[in-house]
Amino acid sequence: MLLRRLRSRIAGAAVALDARTRPEPIALSAALARRWAELPEGVRGPGQMLGRRVSGCEGTQGVFPRCNLACTPCYHSRDANRVPVDGAHTVRELRAQMRLLNRLRGPGQPAQLIGGEVTLLGPEHHAAALRVMLEEGRIPMSFSHGDFDEDYLRALALDPVSGRPRFRHLAFAGHFDMTMRGRRGAGRPRSEADLHDARAAFVDMFARLRREHGVTSYLAHNMTVTPDNLDQVPEVADSARRLGFRMLSFQPAAYVGNPARWGEGYRGVTQEDVWSRIEAGVGARLHHRSIRYGDPRCNRTAYGGFVGDRYWTLLDDDDPRDLRALESFLASFGGMSFAQPVHRLAPRVVRAVARHPRVVPRLGGVAWRVARRMGGPLPMLRDRPVATTFVVHSFMDARVVRPAWDGLERGESSDDPEVAAAQERLRACSYAMAHPEEGRVVPACVQHAVYDPDQNRRLAVELAARRARR
Repeated sequence: MLLRRLRSRIAGAAVALDARTRPEPIALSAALARRWAELPEGVRGPGQMLGRRVSGCEGTQGVFPRCNLACTPCYHSRDANRVPVDGAHTVRELRAQMRLLNRLRGPGQPAQLIGGEVTLLGPEHHAAALRVMLEEGRIPMSFSHGDFDEDYLRALALDPVSGRPRFRHLAFAGHFDMTMRGRRGAGRPRSEADLHDARAAFVDMFARLRREHGVTSYLAHNMTVTPDNLDQVPEVADSARRLGFRMLSFQPAAYVGNPARWGEGYRGVTQEDVWSRIEAGVGARLHHRSIRYGDPRCNRTAYGGFVGDRYWTLLDDDDPRDLRALESFLASFGGMSFAQPVHRLAPRVVRAVARHPRVVPRLGGVAWRVARRMGGPLPMLRDRPVATTFVVHSFMDARVVRPAWDGLERGESSDDPEVAAAQERLRACSYAMAHPEEGRVVPACVQHAVYDPDQNRRLAVELAARRARR
C-alpha cells in the first residue's frame, strides 16, 4: 500500500513537472496538430505558422453587427444596421464562442472583438466582453473605426469606483480610410491626408492613458484599398507608422457584404499592387516569403521595424541562415507564449532549447544580422528601434465564396478553376469565426458571404423583440 502511494505521488509530481515545463500546453499541441492536418498540401511549407506556431486568428460574429459610419465597401450585410446593440447579448454570445474556440483552437490564441462598431457597446459591456475573452484563454483586440471620445476609453480602461486600471494592457485596431463616411471632423474625406488628424488623435488618447495611468497599448491601423486611394497607400504607410501604430494592415476591397455599398473596379486592385505601394512608403523591400499565415493569396506579412527612418527586416527571404533559424525556432518553441512571468517562462525555455540546442546559435545569428541591418550600435543608441508589422489581407468576392463553400459542405471539389482556388483558400483560412450552435468554426469570407445575411435578419427581429419586452 505504501509503495503504491509513493508511486502515485511520483507519477503525479512527474505530470505536474511536465505541465510546468512544457513549452506549449497539451491542448494547444493537439489543436496545432489538427490544424496542420487540415491544411492543403500546397501550403504546408517552411515558414507556415498555421499548425506550428498558431491555430489561426479568430473573430467574433453576430455580437454587435451595427455601425454608425457608412463605408464603401461595407463587408457586413444590408441588414446589419437593423440589429440593435445589446450588451447582455454580446457578452452571452461571446462566452459561448470563446469556449468553442478554446476547445477547437487551443488556448492562448489571438481573437478580435469585431462587429460592427465596438464602441457602440457601453464601456461596461465592452470591458465585460474583454474579461470574458481573457477568461476563456484568448488574446483580445478591439476593432473600431476610431471615432470615439477619450472619456469612453478611460471608462473602458479604468474601474468606475476606484479609478484604477482594470486592464494592464489594451489592444485596439483603428480603421481609417477615405471610403468611410460620417466621421466627426471628416464626414466626407477627399483624400487619406484628410484623416491624418483623426489618426493622430486616436494614437494620442492611448499615449495619455499610458502616461497618466500606466495602461499600455498595442495599436493597429486598418485601411481598405480601392482604385481611388491605391496611390495614397505610400503616404499612409509612412505617416501611420510615424504616429506610433505598430501594425499596418491593408485590405484590397472585395465584392462581399452590402451590395448597396459597392463601387467600381475593386478587382483591378491586386495584392501585388498594394504591396508595392507599401514598399514605396517604407522605402525598402518588405520580406514576406519567410513567414506565412495560411494561403499566400490571402495574406502577406512582413516583420521588421525602424531605427529612425531606416527600415530593418527581421528575416531576409534570401538568406538561408535566417530560414534555418526560423525552422529551428518553430521546432523548439512551437506555440509557446513568451508573455509569461519569468519564473514560468524560464523552465519552458530551457526545455525547448534542450530538445533543439541548435536554436541558440541560429537565433544568435539572426540577432547579429538584425543589428547590422539596423546600422549597428550607434544608430540603435541614437534612435530606439521600433518594431512594425505590415500586412495585406485579401478577401474573396461573395460570388465565388458561395459555390466554393457549398461544394466543401458536400465534400466536392469544383471543376471550375476559380471556385477550386477559392476552396483551397478556404481550407487554409487563417481568420475564422466560431458557431457554437454548429460546434465548428467557419472562415471569415464564408461568414460575410453566406452566414451574415440570414443571421442579421434573424437577430434584428429577436433583439428588437427582447428590447420591447423589457
